[in-house]
Amino acid sequence: MSTGRVAGKRVLITGAARGMGRSHAVRLAEEGADLILVDICESLPDVEYPLATRQDLDETARLVAELGRRAVSCVVDVRDAAALSAAVDDGVTRLGGLDAAVANAGVITAGTWDTTTPQQWRAVVDVNLIGTWNTCAAALPHLVDRGGSLVNISSAAGIKGSPLHTPYTASKHGVVGMSKALANELAAQHVRVNTVHPTGVETGMRPDSLHELLAQKRPDLAPIFGNAMPIIMAEAIDISNAVLFLISDESRYVTGLEFKVDAGVTIR
Repeated sequence: MSTGRVAGKRVLITGAARGMGRSHAVRLAEEGADLILVDICESLPDVEYPLATRQDLDETARLVAELGRRAVSCVVDVRDAAALSAAVDDGVTRLGGLDAAVANAGVITAGTWDTTTPQQWRAVVDVNLIGTWNTCAAALPHLVDRGGSLVNISSAAGIKGSPLHTPYTASKHGVVGMSKALANELAAQHVRVNTVHPTGVETGMRPDSLHELLAQKRPDLAPIFGNAMPIIMAEAIDISNAVLFLISDESRYVTGLEFKVDAGVTIR
């Protein structure tokens, strides 16, 4: 008999191989959840930093198993709706059901308005916004008859006009609108849909060019990225604790929420 705040729940997590995705998986497993772990495990040509590897995904699964919970791992691109749905269906069959999904997979590019390319726009919107939609669409057939929780990871940039990564900011705002629309549409089926909005978190998502732009070309914009609380970055666990709450029954009447874990960056 599993114990914990999400005891016995089965949860899909995308972008699960490292960073916040791995943190979500471990935190949920600590509280009794079984996981479907999805990651592309491949780098993208329009993203300047390397993405996770199959070894990273295997390590997340190992950490979950070490906690005595089940993990089904799938190498899938969230941009591929059919492949994602098939992987989720298989994972649900193996785990015996689905109770929640965390659309965590995301990428970021950096550039001024005149250096941002159409290819960067497409890559970021396809992963962050359409990939999040694909995740919801893959999970929902398993949730609409019994209720559940969709947690879509947005960003502080989904609330304020964060510059120098406009495709990212636009995609994260899009996640909010999509999530609120789904929250209205799915409330009658007891499916809750919420967004989480982190400030900067120390993960593998590190576009060095953004820091160079802020330091050298547009230092006047740096204050926009400053947290109100005296920290530079949050830790992944801080975001995972918000995810845990939104999946647990503690939040059973919470839907359409923009849950900020942002050290006050959006109030500046």
